Amino acid sequence: MRFPLGMTLETAGHIVKHKMRRSKRFPLVLMLEPLHACNLTCTGCGRIREYESTIKDKLTLQECLQAVDEANAPIVSICGGEPLIYPDIAELCARIRQKRKQVILCTNGVFIERKLHQFKPSNRFIFNVHLDGLEETHDMAVERQGVFKQAIQGIKAAKAKGFRVSTNTTVYQQTDLAELDQLFAYLTELGVDTFMLSPAYGYAAVHSTNPDGAKEIFLTRDQIQEKFQEADKLLSKYKLATSPIYMEFLQGKRHLDCTAWANPTRNIKGWKGPCYLITDKHYKTFDELMNKTEWHQYGYGKDERCEHCMTHCGFEPSAALGSGNSVRDTVKMLRWQFS
Repeated sequence: MRFPLGMTLETAGHIVKHKMRRSKRFPLVLMLEPLHACNLTCTGCGRIREYESTIKDKLTLQECLQAVDEANAPIVSICGGEPLIYPDIAELCARIRQKRKQVILCTNGVFIERKLHQFKPSNRFIFNVHLDGLEETHDMAVERQGVFKQAIQGIKAAKAKGFRVSTNTTVYQQTDLAELDQLFAYLTELGVDTFMLSPAYGYAAVHSTNPDGAKEIFLTRDQIQEKFQEADKLLSKYKLATSPIYMEFLQGKRHLDCTAWANPTRNIKGWKGPCYLITDKHYKTFDELMNKTEWHQYGYGKDERCEHCMTHCGFEPSAALGSGNSVRDTVKMLRWQFS
């Protein structure tokens, strides 16, 4: 299976419940950012630039748990920044699991081995380690030597203790997909459970600080479709966390609407609107984000900032929500999940 059965059934139940209620928008994943501080300065990261003035601030444990209750999404993705820097990270993960939520801890992997004793293996918990290539490529992307080796040591330690581990790889203009083939083969040998792929998005914060550099690394929509047609041929033999419907979207074979659902992000400034990637306003409450955001103004063909966005966090949930409207798509998703 690609994901724990409980995670799949609870997410499916969440979708069915809201569709029966005719809910217009509802979240599948809460993007929770307890802090934006990080031990790395990755080339493609917009967070450390966008929130530079508040980089030392962090949410309290209670604020994090309140956000989980407000959004009431079945999956909580804890990101940042580097969440393993957050002082209460182990307790936060444990408390969220007690609420019968699935926790995905997104990390660069440097501190996994050091912090592992604070966590317990669970089908409700996944370490999601960021790896953009083999050693030389990845260390160049994160702008520090030795990070790849530390991340690999963290993965090995986590798997030895029985934890579920996924990896997250961002695809840039320069990404060599043959290298990712080698990377995934190596990680499969280490017991990594699933592999997530997402095209790089040109954050406004990155464009503003280095506009020429940003143009050289981020992909246009046409480039994404070309890259992922190749990726599908090379990488589909691995246990991708990228669903077949989302992959078809990345290849230009179908349309998905990211505004058809809610993509809530809670961070130190509030509820980030409209989405994880674009910041127009920070709302005080989840309800304000849902009810005051002018959703019809966003999306491909409506806002130029959305023109080349095809990222995982924006469109994978749209694939999951839309698959229930077609028997063919439902069967396709089930075959993928249980393969």
